[in-house]
Amino acid sequence: MRGSFPCVPFSNRSNRTLDETGRAIVADLVDEEARDDATLLLAHTRVVSAEHTAHWQIPADPAAVSQAREWTARQLTLWGLDDLLFTTELIVSELVTNAIRHGRPPAELRLIRHNVLICEVTDSSSTHPRLRRARITDEGGRGLFLVARLAERWGCRHGQNHKTIWYEQPISGAH
Repeated sequence: MRGSFPCVPFSNRSNRTLDETGRAIVADLVDEEARDDATLLLAHTRVVSAEHTAHWQIPADPAAVSQAREWTARQLTLWGLDDLLFTTELIVSELVTNAIRHGRPPAELRLIRHNVLICEVTDSSSTHPRLRRARITDEGGRGLFLVARLAERWGCRHGQNHKTIWYEQPISGAH
């Protein structure tokens, strides 16, 4: 393969920015032949401790939506995030409802407390959710629109046999 570079894991323990790290890696490359179409991918990852995450399996039953709200309320209270209860319960309800109605089991709910509150709902379907504005006469279709309006950021990522809808909410006082 012309112009291929190996994929080499790299650990940045020098507290350099990703930009500085990228420049250092490129500067260290010794290559007599000029190459184009090269890509350098750097990612800053973090490990979140177990006490800052919560995870539940969601039964394939519409009654599980109220159970997911209960799990969420209990966990947010434990973390001292009561000010996020109303919004988080609403968004969790929408995402879990979508996973049960439009996804495939198994499904799961995960909360991550870091600099922001992250909520993830994963199901075994690969269908991408669509954000749309429901007409006034529509009985449904407002769930993702509500999520998009209430969340700081949101999105969808796909795995081999699943998709995860995620969103972030700011935590007041977080740095």
